[in-house]
Amino acid sequence: MMNFETVKTIAYLGPQASFTEMAKDYFARKFAINAYPTPLQTIRQVAEYVNDTENSLGVLPVENSIEGTVRETLDNLMNSTNSKIKILSEFYMPISHCLLARTTEFSSITGIISHPQALSQCQDFIHNEMPFNVNIIEAVSTAEAARSLQNYNLTYAAIGSKKTAEVYNLNILKENINDDKTNCTRFILIGDSQTDVTGNDKTSLCFSAENKPGALLNVLEIFMRNKINLSYISSRPSKNKFGDYIFIVNFDGHINEPIIKNAVNEIEKNTTEMKFLGSYEKNISPNTFL
Repeated sequence: MMNFETVKTIAYLGPQASFTEMAKDYFARKFAINAYPTPLQTIRQVAEYVNDTENSLGVLPVENSIEGTVRETLDNLMNSTNSKIKILSEFYMPISHCLLARTTEFSSITGIISHPQALSQCQDFIHNEMPFNVNIIEAVSTAEAARSLQNYNLTYAAIGSKKTAEVYNLNILKENINDDKTNCTRFILIGDSQTDVTGNDKTSLCFSAENKPGALLNVLEIFMRNKINLSYISSRPSKNKFGDYIFIVNFDGHINEPIIKNAVNEIEKNTTEMKFLGSYEKNISPNTFL
């Protein structure tokens, strides 16, 4: 088990009552982290804060079951100048939206305020259960939408989480109003620490290969020869030269296991650039059971 007794701050993508704060709370409970919470405005700010601040941790969204990879998170992990910063843990959070209001009367609602993404994820509910001429107002975040309800009359509601309702003292009129009931987001905990082998681990790394026939295949064959399960692969533009890409992979095993360490060493020899992003215990997605 990792020891976080010396950690002083834990940064996360804010604002308060965001889903990322809920993920931060999960990691704090799991690892008994007693650190000062530091909400920041962008993913880059969180990554740079952990990169530059001793005794700190960060929490970021990295993948959504509907929207896919959070590219800004991957870009900042790959470009981190502090090689000690790694992924230490992961958490799959079911994303459940609620209709929140200062009133308790659902039938009185004539307007909805929320972030555009939350609104798009609740289109069926809005179309089927709200008035035809319901007034839609976009906000910069679900938390800001909830906060702004004080500026409107009681016929306006916001879309947010149960945590949002708790923080802003709102009533939950309807729960689980998102169209896709399997929607979940994978969050990661990043920082400077060493993880232990648990026997149920995942390793993440990124690499670049020569832009020639068979270069990527040579790397992928290393996983096959060593019987290592490759669970995820994606690519991002290298930003150095058009047509050059960086590949991000997740695979079963821990860097401290001999077979994984040997495979990673072989991968490094067959790539033009490679960066180890972390080994950590796998967390099961709730969609696994659906």
